[in-house]
Amino acid sequence: MSTDIENLFKDKVLGHPAGLFVLFFTEMWERFSYYGMRALLVLFLITSISEGGFGWEKAEALSLYGTYTMGVYLTPVFGGLIADKLLGYRWAVILGALIMTLGHAAMAVETPLFLYIGLGCLMVGNGLFKPNMTSIISNMYKNHSDKKDGAYSIFYMGVNAGAFLGIMLCGYIGENYSWSLGFGLAGIFMFIGMLQFYFTQNIFGDIGLSPKKIEAIKLEQIGKDGDQDLRLKELSEEKTPKKIIIDRLIAVGVFCVFTVFFWAAFEQAGGSMTIFANEYTQRNLIGGYGTLFKYIDALLTIIPLGIITYVLYMLFKKTFSKYAIGNMILSISFIIIWGIVGWKIYVDFSKESVEVPATWFGILNSLFIITLAPLFSKWWESKYNMSGPMKFGLGLLLLGLGFGFLSMGSQDIVSGQPILKVSMFWLIAAYLFHTMGELCISPVSLSYISKLVPAKWIGFMFGFYYLFIAMGNKLAGTVGSYIEEIEKAYSISGFFLIFAIIPVVAGLIIAGLNPLMRKLMHGVK
Repeated sequence: MSTDIENLFKDKVLGHPAGLFVLFFTEMWERFSYYGMRALLVLFLITSISEGGFGWEKAEALSLYGTYTMGVYLTPVFGGLIADKLLGYRWAVILGALIMTLGHAAMAVETPLFLYIGLGCLMVGNGLFKPNMTSIISNMYKNHSDKKDGAYSIFYMGVNAGAFLGIMLCGYIGENYSWSLGFGLAGIFMFIGMLQFYFTQNIFGDIGLSPKKIEAIKLEQIGKDGDQDLRLKELSEEKTPKKIIIDRLIAVGVFCVFTVFFWAAFEQAGGSMTIFANEYTQRNLIGGYGTLFKYIDALLTIIPLGIITYVLYMLFKKTFSKYAIGNMILSISFIIIWGIVGWKIYVDFSKESVEVPATWFGILNSLFIITLAPLFSKWWESKYNMSGPMKFGLGLLLLGLGFGFLSMGSQDIVSGQPILKVSMFWLIAAYLFHTMGELCISPVSLSYISKLVPAKWIGFMFGFYYLFIAMGNKLAGTVGSYIEEIEKAYSISGFFLIFAIIPVVAGLIIAGLNPLMRKLMHGVK
């Protein structure tokens, strides 16, 4: 190949190639749009028509939510194949981002027809975007497998930086001012993310080009070097025995199955946990508590945004001279964000009392990831690193404990009686444990797939992995849609207890499979 992948590691930002942080910011704006819209979707659907919503029943809204989130993770199966065989990773990402931009624009119209058109575009666009971002990282680090866990954790920090800002700002504007503005803001930053990636994509050299271009580069190199064996060498790159490949694919399959249990519970965040925040959580703060929350909320916004801006500055130092347009677009996006954040803080401090938006609790997951991801990244690179199955087991256990807090906190809520508002502590504790569980599973899953799967199947296998996440998301919406029935028959505490028990049991099972899984992985750590 004309471009040595090792060249990517010469210009480093925080110990990793500058290209990783181009992906970091592209993914950040895509996640801004996704989570910003997701934070509003269920609340918008169940809000009465007189207040600007659609007035749907909770079961109906949660069922659509589950179908949408399933579609978001189902389409990457096809998106990975299209990129592998036709477009290449880079053009798949660009086209996917454009389609998602159109989807967000459609949702801002706020009619049933455009709602379905918008959700359809978001599913299709995400299918092209999501698996191919991770495929680019996999190719970047194919000779640095020891740094993959850390790289994916940093990338995942970008994911959650976008989620944090999207939920915070789109949720705030949507709940307090206009649903259309909330959905529209998500689309604006999706478009910015696309432009930033487009104008900076050459930083990846030959990685992510279309199959035809890659083949042409190989043939050109053969002509220059006179090395007729080069092409044969590239076609025979994978020399791992067939039995080991099969065993490793079985290990990937096991991880995928347990991923379903994780996401079926974790994705209650956008559904039943949002409803719990909206209806059962004490969100009206007055006096000193209201003032304290204003300062905490301002700091929770400014500090993470400041850290991300510093990362942007570090990237500028390494890449601005070569990729000025992409960096300028990125800088404009941050100027806009800082402006919106400043306006939000000014408005909040001008109010005497505070009603915490129901969507606000969704930022906790992202905030905790931004805070904890560097620590977990260091943990996975240290001598105290755990095996993949043990990480999965720990992640599921922590997830179950988080729901245990919700079940405990809602014990006094009785169906059919005046609604009791419970302390925000229970949701905060739940999100903390859910986040630690997520850090043990989600970025680690991406890393293990990239290490266990042959390079030529990477795009497809990431899509295959997202298929199981799709199952988990649909299951989350389906079970979540029974929240009112389970609450009436038992209690809201019983509803959350289901999500406490099942992940813990699943976690113990996969931890028990650790010896077998390590054999199947044949030395991959």
